[in-house]
Amino acid sequence: MMFRWHPRSTLLRRNITAKLLLPLSSHTRQVSPCEVSAPPLHAPFSTRIVGDEPILVRDFIRSALYNPKHGYFSLRSGSVGVLERSIKFNELEGRKDYMEHLDKIYRQSDISWFTPVELFKPWYAHGIAEAILRTANLSVPLKIYEIGGGSGTCAKGIMDYIKLNAPERVYNSMTYISVEISPSLAKIQRETVGVVLSHSSKFKVECRDATDRSGWAFVAGDRQEQPCWVIMLEVLDNLPHDLIYAENQISPWMEVWVDKQNDRETLSELYKPLEDPLIKNCLEIVNLSKKQASPSGVRLMTDTLWSKVFPRPRRCWLPTGCLKLLEVVHKALPKMSLIVSDFNYLPDVRIPGERAPLVSTKKDGRSSDYDSYLEAKGDADIFFPTDFGLLERIDHFCSGWLKLHEGASSKQGRKRRTIMLDTSSFMEEFGLPSRTRTKDGYNPLLDDFKNTKFYLSVPTHNIK
Repeated sequence: MMFRWHPRSTLLRRNITAKLLLPLSSHTRQVSPCEVSAPPLHAPFSTRIVGDEPILVRDFIRSALYNPKHGYFSLRSGSVGVLERSIKFNELEGRKDYMEHLDKIYRQSDISWFTPVELFKPWYAHGIAEAILRTANLSVPLKIYEIGGGSGTCAKGIMDYIKLNAPERVYNSMTYISVEISPSLAKIQRETVGVVLSHSSKFKVECRDATDRSGWAFVAGDRQEQPCWVIMLEVLDNLPHDLIYAENQISPWMEVWVDKQNDRETLSELYKPLEDPLIKNCLEIVNLSKKQASPSGVRLMTDTLWSKVFPRPRRCWLPTGCLKLLEVVHKALPKMSLIVSDFNYLPDVRIPGERAPLVSTKKDGRSSDYDSYLEAKGDADIFFPTDFGLLERIDHFCSGWLKLHEGASSKQGRKRRTIMLDTSSFMEEFGLPSRTRTKDGYNPLLDDFKNTKFYLSVPTHNIK
């Protein structure tokens, strides 16, 4: 659940060499529910993920990324980079000097990626800490949860900033809880934060899956009482997604499942009628805005005719993992304030479908992208763009304000106040941009992060 950045592009990429955007090819095929439809794919390693029965795409992705034995983050946690020292941007001449410095770092470490909180430490974390301090009710003890804390650099940076800039009582009474699914990363986080002795008593790591409701049972007693903050930096991009498919522009959506072929070493897709409740809820949220602009009779007739003359299959990726996570967190922490940072766009995506992911691996120091998510074999990262408008609707739905079957919203006022900012705007407002500026005025934190955004969501007084 980390941030990928390509040092040779103003867009976020992890590939070592820049690429041209490749067109996607699609083939019109007549399929029926439960018919094997995707081209056969030989991926012996990944067939360990799929047993004797087919599984939903979200379960395939979850296993490919997080399975303790063959998941990407279980096997490749060492690919999360940790800089020995902060980059001294003010001593660099400009963009060329910065790029050469970054290339040198990547060559020396042979790391798949560095998170922005790592590249711009401590300033990136300090900006987040400032946003919290400006908004939090400091009359109650400050409580922060971070989901997917990586190497712990964000936690340490935030706690450092609060110790230096907040009233002493705020720091002394604060707690910082990291919810981390990777045992190896949990260990690194404890070591990173523990460098400052006074942080240790205020910081703890809970090694668990944040989407598991049972893991949040410990907050059941005071969940209606205590405000808190939840931080998710580059988490949504690696959450499991579901895939739905339609034969043409007007055919009904079908669930996509992953199954083994008869040779037991080839993976393919199955299409089934929509039945999964999580998929149906997520699709309903996606369609909320479309319902308000439903096509006229003439437009519908035209679309129907067009689909018969030029039938084209449709594929759509649904952030069901995000929906599940926010449902769990909202129920456990109804007074939480939320800070999310992630991609809003990914370049060079080869995999078809709306909100499709990049699937990328790194071998012998070189990154390469796959043409199919089914090629994920434990050595490949699968990460998605975040539709921030959809994220806001999911947030409102999980808070209880947005109703799917009772009109657009509940009769009560909005339960959340939300704002979306691109990374440069967020850092200009809450950070210290002068600290990441080179001698000639170039600022990689403000100039290079063009396809990432921040999402802030805080509760209103309408909490009943």
